[in-house]
Amino acid sequence: MDRDARTARRVAIAGIAASSVLAVLNIMVGVITQSTSVFATGVEFAGDVLASTIVLVGMIVAVRPADQNHPYGHGRIETLAAFVVGLILAVGGAGICWTSLQAVGAQHPPPSSAAIATLSAAIVIRGVMSGVKFRVGRRIHSASLLADAWNDSVDILAASTALTAVGLAMYDSQRFLAADHYGGFAVGIIVILTSLRVLRDASLELMDTMPAADMMERVRAVARAVPGVVGVDKSYARKTGFKYHVDLHIEVDPAMTVAEAHLISGVVRSRVRDELGWVADVLVHVEPRSTRASGPETDRY
Repeated sequence: MDRDARTARRVAIAGIAASSVLAVLNIMVGVITQSTSVFATGVEFAGDVLASTIVLVGMIVAVRPADQNHPYGHGRIETLAAFVVGLILAVGGAGICWTSLQAVGAQHPPPSSAAIATLSAAIVIRGVMSGVKFRVGRRIHSASLLADAWNDSVDILAASTALTAVGLAMYDSQRFLAADHYGGFAVGIIVILTSLRVLRDASLELMDTMPAADMMERVRAVARAVPGVVGVDKSYARKTGFKYHVDLHIEVDPAMTVAEAHLISGVVRSRVRDELGWVADVLVHVEPRSTRASGPETDRY
């Protein structure tokens, strides 16, 4: 297991621990203070425990080496884990909305200051975890860790919404007691919207969507810098877990021997993998330089 995978695993474990503590704390305080917003936030945190556990399992499986049945490795399970996280968020958000609306109109004492303290602590802890997960997830190109980071981000917004609702209910229980319940509903809506983003991003990766144009340009630039390469005809890439598998069609002098061309393709493969840490492997196809390229080089994707 490489250093990036170990770092991602530690972050995921820390996320599970934080979500577990926040879930228990918010659910207990929500029940004691009869606050729908706090209870809904706790239920959302409980869903985070399941989501983060799925992310962790996905990371463990994703780093397994390639085998006969999985020549590109097991990295795609990491993207599938992100998709499952999105589904969990969608179902959890719908459940929170339904539960919150059922409580509208119920008569009970207004929430206490314990609800304020609990939600404030959740915002701070989630802010730290979200920042860490975003930073690590973007560095190692982890779809599931970024999905978990978005989940933490929505927790901040959800907890802030709940905090506002609880504050209104405490300020004037006669006029704003129902705000606590509607705050829980708003938490559910926020969770559902986040789930749609996570599902979209994971679906794009599962459909082998090309990486950003600047990333592919770096691949072509490294290939063109290899002596003997006179052009890059086509270039494709697909994400499998934390890294990308790249297909390159390079052009060489048509008078070159097969052995010479094969040697150049090997150098291209090694250079791209060595200089671009996000590339797992490169498949290089060699083509003779065509007459169309007598003018300025025009790489095709």
